[in-house]
Amino acid sequence: MSRTVPVPHGLPTERNAGPFDPPQEITELRAARPVSPLIFPDGHEGWLITGYDAARQVLADTRFSSRLDIGILHALDATPDMPVQTEPSPQIPGLFIAMDPPDHTRLRRKLISAFTVKRMKQLEEHIVEVAEQQLNAMAQLTPPVDLVREFALPLPSLVICEMLGVPYADRAIFQTNSAKFLIKDQPLDEKMAAYGAMMTYLAELAAGKRAEPGDDILSDLARDDDLSIEELTGISFLLLLAGHETTANMLALGTFALLENPGQLAELRADLDLVPDAVEELLRYLAVADIFYRYATEDIELGGETIPAGSTVVVSLLAANHDPQRFDDPDTLDIHRKARGLVSFGHGVHQCLGQQLARVEMRAGFAALISRFPTLALAVPAGDVKLRTDMNIYGVHELPVTWTETTAR
Repeated sequence: MSRTVPVPHGLPTERNAGPFDPPQEITELRAARPVSPLIFPDGHEGWLITGYDAARQVLADTRFSSRLDIGILHALDATPDMPVQTEPSPQIPGLFIAMDPPDHTRLRRKLISAFTVKRMKQLEEHIVEVAEQQLNAMAQLTPPVDLVREFALPLPSLVICEMLGVPYADRAIFQTNSAKFLIKDQPLDEKMAAYGAMMTYLAELAAGKRAEPGDDILSDLARDDDLSIEELTGISFLLLLAGHETTANMLALGTFALLENPGQLAELRADLDLVPDAVEELLRYLAVADIFYRYATEDIELGGETIPAGSTVVVSLLAANHDPQRFDDPDTLDIHRKARGLVSFGHGVHQCLGQQLARVEMRAGFAALISRFPTLALAVPAGDVKLRTDMNIYGVHELPVTWTETTAR
């Protein structure tokens, strides 16, 4: 039986327990009431899930819908300029993460072959080459440099652009607009303008792929007459946004975490065979895509609580990954940990389609960075690193780093 604790009003986001741990209020709430009521900015009484077992149950139970059009999904990042929502949002064609089976299944199935473990293994050598090329260019610069701009962002951006057939020269279009779209308190008109600009660009790209397909994922999809241009555009938006934002932030924040744990970094540098387990541990420890939304389609019993139909349910993957009921000493980074069962990529039918690509990029990226720059260090005090607490995908805005030039290999 959970003990009485105050019902949170809004979601605590200040990283007051350090840059890598959940906010202290979240940790205390998880210990007391892992399935807790939550008051949203618009007054809605929804639910916050912070416990590991409950999080997996929500993500696996399709009674917790991912659809935007089935009921009103209340937002945690609502701002005063946003009108109170009285109607469900329309479904966006192609955006299958906001769909339930069978619509979700139909679209996701068309992409499975492009992201298999085998396919990613085939790409691994090329991804290693891309990582090394970016680091070669970075080594020519005079430190300090921003690791986000020079390495963490270009690596996954180059890879996903090549895979999808998006001109890399156009990266500023989607990187700038995706950043605006992901700001939590961005004025609604600016957020929608950024979203509209991305969708317009991708609609033109999708139409071009259908007219003159090439050798890339979007062209393969464009050859499928079962998909409309609108669906191609939605799929493109999802893959492009997820394909560079999440991995870029994992690379930058992961490097920050390793630099703040020099003993772990030294062990990793001495034995690069530890990189795969280190990547899994960093995925658990950081969980940059933290917040998932669901809509309760009926009254559901969960963790000793009754979640009423029509409730907006928020799942904190970071809190779940730091649950001591599942992981020993969870707030400690341990590259020797066998971090199995993490929920960083979600769980159930919506588990991240591109998780194997992300793993390959992180293994290649961290191994290459550690090898090439053995004296890599923060160029500013850790407390001065600008955290992305204002964004829907966590990380750092910049990571100023330096090194001893003679030891850049």
